[in-house]
Amino acid sequence: MNHTLITHSILRWAVLVLGLWTIINAIAGITGKKAYTNKDNKVNLFFMISCDIQLLLGLILYFKGVWFNALKENTAVVMKDASLRFFAVEHITMMLMAWVLVHVARVMAKKAPTDAQKHKRSLILFGVALIIILAMIPWPFKQPGIARALFPQF
Repeated sequence: MNHTLITHSILRWAVLVLGLWTIINAIAGITGKKAYTNKDNKVNLFFMISCDIQLLLGLILYFKGVWFNALKENTAVVMKDASLRFFAVEHITMMLMAWVLVHVARVMAKKAPTDAQKHKRSLILFGVALIIILAMIPWPFKQPGIARALFPQF
């Protein structure tokens, strides 16, 4: 297993922890009618940064690995094979959408006119992004060819 893939596999946990922290902060802000503080802003920023690093690693894996070449060489074969299609098309497309949504969420939350709206926008937009991320991780319970270990084997 190459170092980039190992790092990508480990970093998913930082993305998930920071994403959950962002959601919990937003829920606490809404239910507690709390001010949107610098702490909330920083948690959102750290979630976004972790997604940025994860995307960079993912793009390196995608373009240096077999997925992009397989798609270029024979799209029909890739589209008929569930595991090839997952990594060559579905995983990258949905994770890019989640990444865009995380960036949109950060801007929308910062620009909201009230603290309540900042928390609400954070909850909804970061929440949808986190759901997409969770759905597209190659969890061990997914079908063979897609499933990956919870932690990489060194």
